[in-house]
Amino acid sequence: MQTRFSWFNVTSIVLGFAFLYIPILLLVIYSFNESRLVTVWGGWSTKWYGSLLNNEQLLTAGWVTLRVAFISATFATILGTLAAIVLTRLGAFRGRTLFSGLVFAPLVMPEVITGLSLLLLFVAIGMDRGFWTITIAHITFSMCFAAVVVQSRLLDFDKSVEEAAMDLGATPVNSFFQVTLPIIAPAVISAWLLAFTLSLDDLVIASFTTGPGATTLPMKIYSQVRLGVTPEINAVSTIMIAFVTVGVLAASYITKRSTMKAAADARKAQ
Repeated sequence: MQTRFSWFNVTSIVLGFAFLYIPILLLVIYSFNESRLVTVWGGWSTKWYGSLLNNEQLLTAGWVTLRVAFISATFATILGTLAAIVLTRLGAFRGRTLFSGLVFAPLVMPEVITGLSLLLLFVAIGMDRGFWTITIAHITFSMCFAAVVVQSRLLDFDKSVEEAAMDLGATPVNSFFQVTLPIIAPAVISAWLLAFTLSLDDLVIASFTTGPGATTLPMKIYSQVRLGVTPEINAVSTIMIAFVTVGVLAASYITKRSTMKAAADARKAQ
């Protein structure tokens, strides 16, 4: 069946992509603006990137954000993968509905409610708010996204591969790490990247659970934007865009290689 392209479809696609990416392109261009006034073009310059290297507050906030994102994404992916395995492999166990609801509740929960409830929890247990409270909060809300991604891959997973490995003497644990995990690795990597991006982007939940010395980059940018956008904010935003773009391209390359390797192994097995 051939796909038909009409002028309406083409125009809709072009306008949709333009709406999404032209503002990002303008932000990148104006990060090289010579003028301090972000709305007035004064020529090309990279001085704001140099100025950014001397901005201790933005650099500290960026380092905190990267640490939180890396740690939270790693633990969220591990916990999300375990939750996906439970939901796809254990069948209709008692409490499955409750467990599934608890895992996926943050997907539909407003961030304000999640942030406020976590704040009340940390206050109730007497935990000082700071770096680790933000990390725990990000693990809590990003774990469900990781579980959704990995579960979608496990639903169409061919269990006969695992059974063949166990028939050859592998234990269930060895079968998982040597057979299952390499096959679902693209989904696990995608889940990690999604959790990492969500942590980088979060402002609301981090605002509720932060404390002294734990200001994330979105919080810092938001506090400065209220006083007026500066070229340094354009520069740091451009760096974040480049960082995420490189991560997405790397993940796409790894996923493509894994898919090609799996296809080659399947041909050899035949």
